[in-house]
Amino acid sequence: MVKRVNYLNNKDLLSEIHKSKNSYCSYVSPDDSNYDIIVPDIKKINGANIARARKAKAKRLTQEAWEQAKSGGNKRIKMSDFEVSPRKISKTDIVFRVMTFEHIPEDLQRKKRPKTEADTHTKINFPPFQHYRIDEKGKPKCVGKSHWTGGMINGQFSIDHGKMTNKLALMYMKLCERYGTRSNWRGYTYNDEMQSQALMQLSQIGLQFDESKSDNPFAYYTAAITNSFTRILNIEKKNQNIRDDIMELNNLMPSYTRQSKNEEIAKSEREDRENSLKKKKIKKSYYMTNNGDKIERTVEPSPVTVYTKKAIAELNKKMKKSGTLTAKDFEKVRK
Repeated sequence: MVKRVNYLNNKDLLSEIHKSKNSYCSYVSPDDSNYDIIVPDIKKINGANIARARKAKAKRLTQEAWEQAKSGGNKRIKMSDFEVSPRKISKTDIVFRVMTFEHIPEDLQRKKRPKTEADTHTKINFPPFQHYRIDEKGKPKCVGKSHWTGGMINGQFSIDHGKMTNKLALMYMKLCERYGTRSNWRGYTYNDEMQSQALMQLSQIGLQFDESKSDNPFAYYTAAITNSFTRILNIEKKNQNIRDDIMELNNLMPSYTRQSKNEEIAKSEREDRENSLKKKKIKKSYYMTNNGDKIERTVEPSPVTVYTKKAIAELNKKMKKSGTLTAKDFEKVRK
């Protein structure tokens, strides 16, 4: 039995996103690239967040040790055997990721009416951040910057020296391919164009995923793919309507979709016309109660019977012979 391999999951996606973003960053040492907790401001580096970071780092180290031992061939090991206590982790070993635009150059001319802090700085491909460590006295020290090359002090801002990892690009391709095979999309003749548009969209916004707000990049990418597919569908529908209008103006047969739509419209108009005729046939009448109250009631008119000339001639003969006509006489000649 072949073991099933899950190519797309949030854990692997987060790992590849992290590697891709690190290619745009500069760190004092390679160990500074792995953060333990994300905070919105440097002022949030306090005792409570240090405790949370210790727990997160202990959990990550436990997971890594267990996976390394499991890859060695021993599959009957327990994760509890490799558990790392948060108390054994020093606060100087913790790396904080601080979301900040401090090192991003300002560009006040980029937008006339800036609404967010990002609108007042140079456009970048993902939210900027800095990595910090604290010393024994609790003072933070910058050990890494995004969109940066060189040292923390003598380096410079850069946005074109990194790249997306090959594995993350393959994940984007697999996402678009699998999404295009869904039942509500696979029947369209322009499905390949939908996938191409979605892949281009992911390549543009893929790294904009913010780990500080969510840990579910799969949902983020799926929403972007859905919007891309829907956009192509709306464009194709608009073009198809234009083609059908031109063909109808030239007395040519439009598409099957337009023909079905015209039939539905004609059927709906016919039903509305029949309903309006029925409403006109309904007569209103009133009757008086014993108390003298006038009450309105609607009376459906009785059906009208049509007689042919031959039937009228027979009735005239009977009228001349007997002088009167009964209901039975009318029933005999009724058509």
